[in-house]
Amino acid sequence: MSGSTTASTPRLRVGIVGCGNISRNHLEAFTSLGNVEVIGVCDVDITRAQATAKSWNLAHAVDSVDALLALGLDIVSVCTPHPTHEEVVLAAAAAGVNVLCEKPIAVDVASAERMANACATAGVKLGVLFQRRFWPAARALREAIDDGTLGAPVMGQVSVLLHREPEYYSADAWRGTWANDGGGVLMTQAIHYIDLLQWYMGPVAEVYGAINTFKHAANIEVEDSASAVLRFTSGAIATLTASTAANPALGVQIRITGATGATAELSEFPEGSDGRLTIMAAGDTVASTPAHPADAVANVGLAGINAALIPHHREQIAEFVHAVTHSHDPAVTGQDATNALRILLAIYKSARTGEPVRFAPFPTNVPTAPDAVVARLDSITPVA
Repeated sequence: MSGSTTASTPRLRVGIVGCGNISRNHLEAFTSLGNVEVIGVCDVDITRAQATAKSWNLAHAVDSVDALLALGLDIVSVCTPHPTHEEVVLAAAAAGVNVLCEKPIAVDVASAERMANACATAGVKLGVLFQRRFWPAARALREAIDDGTLGAPVMGQVSVLLHREPEYYSADAWRGTWANDGGGVLMTQAIHYIDLLQWYMGPVAEVYGAINTFKHAANIEVEDSASAVLRFTSGAIATLTASTAANPALGVQIRITGATGATAELSEFPEGSDGRLTIMAAGDTVASTPAHPADAVANVGLAGINAALIPHHREQIAEFVHAVTHSHDPAVTGQDATNALRILLAIYKSARTGEPVRFAPFPTNVPTAPDAVVARLDSITPVA
């Protein structure tokens, strides 16, 4: 989406809340657009806000959201720790300011729903950053579903095998805690790919999952690894595996098989690089490229990951600005983000209870075993 300004396009005033690592991506994106002006930044650490404002030649640095909103904004970007998103979004909605929020939208569904409802009631846009939807390859996979090449998805596989050192978690006190991070690999990394999975496969009906901490138990209280089986309202099924304990990292692969029998695979390796369609198999043709290029560096630091994502932040932010100026819903709405959050929280709940979490009915036209087979299955008992 073009960000160029025209005589009929108003110049929007933007403020950014939170001056941590990811704020650079927002600043790079907004300042590259011709029809916006970043007015100022806000951080609870005023010294950090002032340093950011000086680096980017911004007029204002403040230490409260109210002070930032008082500058007269059209858009506020939320780049604060996960549990603090709601406070900022509700304040912005009350002030009539459109909101673009970093993922995850919140750490509990009730909070996410309050945010979405407040923005809807105020008549302002709420968008959430899932910039990987803006990979050309991610869109090409979506188009292969829509144009009938794959047809309706029936099977999905997601593998998220990433690498984090202990220093990643110790760099910020909020990382790796239930109270301030909201979760581990699912909440912070895998949520991007959960979003893509539900974008491709539709609403989830049931989730069964397990979590554990295999590498980082000395540094975090949340999970570093998780697996789940998901059943969709369409009857489709998918699996998810995610970890930050891999060494070396193998990046991300998302594989979708459709009703036509065709299969497409979207790969991100190394982490942060552009997604690529590494498999497109339909009919008698299999087009493939290596998921793991031979010359790639497997383990990438956070700064490198964030820097590589800047072009896709820019594209999503330009699209959000267009949504504001042309009064349409953004590509990724608060409801989309709430759906992804609901799925990952269901994995946590299932892991805790040992039971599946069901949201909605799913088709019952599944193969039924004969009575003799059912008897054999019923004879299986847990080990004491």
